[in-house]
Amino acid sequence: MSDTNEATAIATTSATKRKRKMARAPNTEGNERPAPDNISAKRQSKADLVLDLLKRPEGATIDQLVAATSWLPHTTRAALTGLMKKRHALASEMLEGQGRVYRVTVA
Repeated sequence: MSDTNEATAIATTSATKRKRKMARAPNTEGNERPAPDNISAKRQSKADLVLDLLKRPEGATIDQLVAATSWLPHTTRAALTGLMKKRHALASEMLEGQGRVYRVTVA
């Protein structure tokens, strides 16, 4: 008797299941998307942003790098280590009132 109840429960469950809806209706008019206006402009990565800040004559502090990238300080210091591993010459000096300032030096 339990086999028939299980078969009935399975049959009613699959029969009452609703068809899944798509989040967005497919585009049937044309599959081509319009090209963006600035297709040649490449989006700058955060690592490139850090490198640009370090190339400035005044350099950058950890706080400035954290504010620009929204990374945590330890992540920012790890990015500096990564730049040194990529053979960028980094110099740091302690300035009064600013703290430690990092710069990319010309080798």
